[in-house]
Amino acid sequence: MKIRFRLVSVSAPIIALTVSFGLSSLILLTIGKDPYETFKIMFEYGIRGKSIVSIVNRSIPLYISAIAVAVGFKMGLFNIGVEGQYLMGSLIAAYIGAQFSVITPLHVLFIIIVAVATSSLWAAIAGYLKVEKGIHEVISTIMLNYIGTGLIAYSLTTIFDEPNSNYDLPRTKELPETGKMPPLNKFFNIEDLQDLHGFLVIAVLVGIFYYWLVWKTTLGFDLRITGSNPIAAKFSGINPKRLVVIAMITSGAFAGLVGLAPLLGYFHRFTIDFPTGLGFAGIGVALLGRNHPFGMAVGALLFAFLQRSAQILDLNDVPKEIEQMMQAFILLIVVVFYEVIRRFLVKQQIKDASKRTDE
Repeated sequence: MKIRFRLVSVSAPIIALTVSFGLSSLILLTIGKDPYETFKIMFEYGIRGKSIVSIVNRSIPLYISAIAVAVGFKMGLFNIGVEGQYLMGSLIAAYIGAQFSVITPLHVLFIIIVAVATSSLWAAIAGYLKVEKGIHEVISTIMLNYIGTGLIAYSLTTIFDEPNSNYDLPRTKELPETGKMPPLNKFFNIEDLQDLHGFLVIAVLVGIFYYWLVWKTTLGFDLRITGSNPIAAKFSGINPKRLVVIAMITSGAFAGLVGLAPLLGYFHRFTIDFPTGLGFAGIGVALLGRNHPFGMAVGALLFAFLQRSAQILDLNDVPKEIEQMMQAFILLIVVVFYEVIRRFLVKQQIKDASKRTDE
């Protein structure tokens, strides 16, 4: 049974990608575009040196966002609030981090801690509402996204906006040099890594920590057993209410890291046009990667590749929205495929159990 499940986990994304290309080709044909030439242009543009660096940079926040979502998924929680959580964490971290200057390692570490703490507290609200008021986390996290967006807009324009700035858009003060994370090229002196975010190292460590937390610790075991069978978990002595709050706080902690790659590596401040949508994109990456750190890494790179390679399409008179359609097709097919296979495996387990009982 385990072998079957692993084969399904590997084959599902491949099948989804193949079918997605097929459906996208049909759409391209209906608008008079050559699918072969379109995908060839995308591929050739996507494997250029600068494109590869851009793809890796884009995949970093997508990967961390997927991990934040996956922590909730492991317990059967649907944390849609990663979007608001990472934006709140990035705003507070950018504002506080710009107020002082110390040596770079300590300054960057402090900014990370502030972002993680802020996002954890914001996520804890949803956990509290679920266990104390019975409000489903989907509803509460969606509402918290809207509340967070409003608070960010108000705070950025009235409280955190840089004083005496000639810049039209609201923004916080720029982080001092000690609060900026240098690109990897500074450490390895490789020309091709000139713009590669140093936060890539943090993302790798986050993936390793996530794997250790979920598969190698008691907390991770409790999360997985509760997500697979809440009733059995309750009778085994697990406190489900306590675990819900812990899971939401942990998910929020990971979410706090989502916005730090662009903050520390590129923007160096929080602005009204700070990258958004990373929280929602992370849901898709987590579903595609089956909540596994390696699978989510592949999913993040795939989505980043599609986003980057689609930039060349407008110059070739092809609507770049085809990339968004491909992502949607991939997710839809993967979700449906996994659900069909899950039901099939459940039926097989029931049949196997019946045979053993008859014997």
